[in-house]
Amino acid sequence: MHITTSPAVATARQHGHPLVALESTVIAHGLPYPQNVTIARQMEELVRQGGAVPATIGVVAGAATVGLTDDVLERFAQASDVRKLARRDIPLALADGAFGATTVSATMALAHAVGIEVFATGGIGGVHRGAQSSFDISADLTELAKTPVIVVCAGAKSILDLPATLEYLETLSVPVYGYQTNEFPAFYSAQSGLTVNPAADVATIARAWRAHRALGGGGMIVAVPPPASFALPAADIEAAIGRALARADEAGVRGQAVTPFLLSAVAAETSGESMRTNMALLANNATVAAAIAVALTTA
Repeated sequence: MHITTSPAVATARQHGHPLVALESTVIAHGLPYPQNVTIARQMEELVRQGGAVPATIGVVAGAATVGLTDDVLERFAQASDVRKLARRDIPLALADGAFGATTVSATMALAHAVGIEVFATGGIGGVHRGAQSSFDISADLTELAKTPVIVVCAGAKSILDLPATLEYLETLSVPVYGYQTNEFPAFYSAQSGLTVNPAADVATIARAWRAHRALGGGGMIVAVPPPASFALPAADIEAAIGRALARADEAGVRGQAVTPFLLSAVAAETSGESMRTNMALLANNATVAAAIAVALTTA
């Protein structure tokens, strides 16, 4: 499969400069316009300021693309025909000549295909609440088990079953490290009550990554708490999620539509506070990812 790379990404690969992958689903399906394109551009700029090269990933008119142009970012932010792509959805999008925004699993797959080891996102997918009857478990988890990419995130989206998600990641032998914390962040909140192994700094993460790869491991999670000034109280966000889940059930929302519906519903339930938190943690994760990518060049 041919993958198109931007000139900046191609040059960085050629010279061994640090690269950070960024997803495009947050642009097309995660946030409303114009906040979606604003945060996409901000994340790219923060990666540059951190000494790395940003590589936003998507499918553009049937071409798998690593390093989207600003015009394409704008199209993804406004168009209604951009598909939501997990790894399994990439082949048909290519065959149809479609535009597609990559989720965590698809972004990891394409990033690894061009040799990018670090990826910044908001929150990973995971085990959905009620999965014991729905069997709804995100492909992000199995992708992490097999694809060697460091995923810098604010934990799993708090609309999910976080204890079950961590248990499944343990089953898959995916390392989960808390960045300067021993508590797994709950996306909008720094507190989940769930403990993880802490990593004190990016140099420690880089050394752990090299050891993990030497053992033949796949992906790794670096979980970064949302910035303290934007983090929401755990009890408040849990109540908002409960109301959002009830709305999704009443509306009969299923499959890939669940996550964007719930994120939008939670934003409404919190009068936009959750969206501000989402944007803040995305920016923070981009900064941490850039530092990790730079650290890997000397690990």
